[in-house]
Amino acid sequence: MSRLSSFQRLALWTTATTYFLILVGGLVRASGAGLGCPDWPRCFGGWVPPMSVAELPPQFDPAQFNQTLMWTEYLNRLLGVAVGFLILATAISAWRHHRRDPKILWTTTGAFLLVGFQGWLGGRVVAHELEAWIVTVHMIVALVIVQMLLYVTVMAIPRDGQPPSSVDRGVRPWVIALIVITLVQIALGTQVRGGVDAALDAGVARSAALATVGTLDVLHRDAAFVTLMGSILLCFWLVMGAGNGLLVRWSWAVLGLAVGQVALGAVMAYVSLLPAAQVLHLTVASLLLGAQTVLLLLASSARRAGL
Repeated sequence: MSRLSSFQRLALWTTATTYFLILVGGLVRASGAGLGCPDWPRCFGGWVPPMSVAELPPQFDPAQFNQTLMWTEYLNRLLGVAVGFLILATAISAWRHHRRDPKILWTTTGAFLLVGFQGWLGGRVVAHELEAWIVTVHMIVALVIVQMLLYVTVMAIPRDGQPPSSVDRGVRPWVIALIVITLVQIALGTQVRGGVDAALDAGVARSAALATVGTLDVLHRDAAFVTLMGSILLCFWLVMGAGNGLLVRWSWAVLGLAVGQVALGAVMAYVSLLPAAQVLHLTVASLLLGAQTVLLLLASSARRAGL
């Protein structure tokens, strides 16, 4: 592969940093730091958090102050601002270097506009005190943003000229179906997490909290099983059909992440919802969706090349 251009490098860094932000967001959720700053966009009334309870403005209850949770949430917000600036820089670079490529130009611009909406949603999450439905919306929008960045990155980076096979061209609808199922699984998982948090707040032991969620947890597990089986079949189809080597490698990545996702789900279900497993579970879910998206884009390129 030839040396990457400045836009390609920036797109890669922006995408990677956005994934890191999703990981940190999972850490915030697992640590219970979502309301570490009880107001938004400021934190305890200031742009810089207070150093001690003595510095709290009078309108805040000292019982709300937890320095560890506050700084965890505040650093998450700072990282979100940094990602916003990176996406802005990527959009500016797209206007400079890809203004004749509407797919790259407008997708990058759309990602930047969506970041503004995501910031507003973050404020609504705090205002609604982490209600499950709005946390789910916040998570889905984050995934949409990173999918848009992945699209731009893959479209901007040249690939090898290996001719597509009929297997490559036919895989696209199956990957789309797998992406839809994975999105449903992630949305259900966010709802399950909200139910678990509600149970913990009500005094239920961590080891018993998952059992209180009921049907949502069953649906989430079923969706995970379908995602795993779909990943196995997709990989098997490409490997046995002698598909394009790049598509085969990405299908193995999808399968490996699907296996890891199920394994982490089992750890969470049977080892008392360990916070570390929660963070990894969310991170692997976002990476799985990303790998599926790259596979879809490569398959779409193969389909166009075969027309």
